[in-house]
Amino acid sequence: MRLTYNKHEKLKSQKAIEKLFVAGKSVSAYPLRLVYLKNDDALKVGVSVSKRNFKLAVHRIRIKRLLREGYRLNKTMLIDYNIESYTLMILYIGKEMPDFVTIDKKMKALFTKFNDQISKQDHK
Repeated sequence: MRLTYNKHEKLKSQKAIEKLFVAGKSVSAYPLRLVYLKNDDALKVGVSVSKRNFKLAVHRIRIKRLLREGYRLNKTMLIDYNIESYTLMILYIGKEMPDFVTIDKKMKALFTKFNDQISKQDHK
């Protein structure tokens, strides 16, 4: 399996994003938070960084790149659990500039929590 983050995987629909924040649930592994919602389509993922915490665009863009790379390398954790029809938004909620090692470690923890949450919902 190729570890890519293709165009069809990116969350771009404004309606889907609004619906996600209105009706979605979330899990977090500080400094990351994952908002998710089941959908009828394929897996869609977006990343976001607060302008309030990072005033400079170069810092926000750097963090977004780290988040996308962390997702790309760890998305096998989602595929292993057959998570295919979800809309996900990964938010960076920390206030300090992260490094990739931190993002990678926290992304794994976040996906583990997400998988646990989904498996609990399926058993109900």
